[in-house]
Amino acid sequence: MNLKQLPAQERPRERLARYGAEPLSTPELLAILLGSGTKNHSVLLLAQELLGVFGSLRALSEASLQELQAVEGIGTARALQLQAVFALAARIKQQKKQNIILDDPEQIYALIRAELSEQKIEMIMVLLCDIKRRLIHREIVSKGTLTETLFHPREIFHVAIRHRAYSLIVAHNHPSGDPTPSMRDLEATEILAHAGQVVGIELLDHIIVGRDSFVSFRQKRLMR
Repeated sequence: MNLKQLPAQERPRERLARYGAEPLSTPELLAILLGSGTKNHSVLLLAQELLGVFGSLRALSEASLQELQAVEGIGTARALQLQAVFALAARIKQQKKQNIILDDPEQIYALIRAELSEQKIEMIMVLLCDIKRRLIHREIVSKGTLTETLFHPREIFHVAIRHRAYSLIVAHNHPSGDPTPSMRDLEATEILAHAGQVVGIELLDHIIVGRDSFVSFRQKRLMR
């Protein structure tokens, strides 16, 4: 339905102004963000089509620029606008977690599981801590292939130094779903621990994330 055919009080913008965001559906909120429709689609239909193409709001938030532009009615400007909004939302969520104290492997796993457990390639994340082990920053620093992760101490500690971290935790996923450490994982951990000693930023733990479980090197006494 064209929004102009709706009574003024039932249009998304008017409902947002009157009632706040909570009563609005996800398509209605997206419609407000998009602003206007196309020749063939009202803005509300365009929002519904976006969600239909990607299947969920989370998948939409993770879509690439090219994937967004492939949807009819979503040009470069709108695609960039969507990415900017989702990036800001992610930063707000990250800032809310800044006071978390990372001293429990179970807690760390819960924090990073959603981001790493379903990935099809190996990804390395660093979680940076202050002197009290409070989380100050987290970042994906490397992406590998289906069978190989690119552990680069230079990249990992560059991020840590840039954010003035006192210590850090490294985490990566196993796309196979089995978090059992490989010989390569053991060797990489030893190299990172040594590099941390050199630059004065302690490696607190290495967490391997599987599909439904994890391994903490510190917990398993795999770190010297």
